[in-house]
Amino acid sequence: MSDKFRNKYRIPSTRLQNWDYSSNGYYFITICTKERKHNFGEIVDYKMKLSRIGEIAYKYWFEIPNHFSFVELDEFVVMPNHVHGILIINNVFSHVETRHCLVSTTMNVTNTNKKINRFQNQGKHTISSIIGSYKSICTKIVNKTQKNTLFGWQLRFYDHIIRNEYSLSKIRQYIRDNPLNWDNDRNNLQDDLEYK
Repeated sequence: MSDKFRNKYRIPSTRLQNWDYSSNGYYFITICTKERKHNFGEIVDYKMKLSRIGEIAYKYWFEIPNHFSFVELDEFVVMPNHVHGILIINNVFSHVETRHCLVSTTMNVTNTNKKINRFQNQGKHTISSIIGSYKSICTKIVNKTQKNTLFGWQLRFYDHIIRNEYSLSKIRQYIRDNPLNWDNDRNNLQDDLEYK
């Protein structure tokens, strides 16, 4: 069971606990809308037709390198209720600029006697800070330009550290094929259609 903090249950982090998320590498990211509402558009003839909110999500993804100069973009797709993308962190100064922001704590792994180092408060050069900034600007622009629209993101996002060329190739193809496979996508919740 999860630990409590201030009398509320804490949901364990989905991040890999011994990984420095400011490290150079390729990261596969999935971010879903709140309650997986179809805010970003719809699939028509196996192609994504973006709503106004979908256009905002698309546009601001490509702004990320303008605000995080150490980030490069790879494959990306906006789907009706989520986005998939590959971010590349390529920061030659990462060990100087970001390692000092990390606070390493030791924690017990549940049901074992092992202890692992867990990085907390990873600072502004991490995947979490990049995704947080992206979600924030999208929400701000939607709220400013799309009045009376109920839009939000899920609190968390999914990440996968891509460790080799084979995995990178498979994930790129998965992203490209996502609109073609929408009918069988686990995020395709037809009852939650909210197209604006």
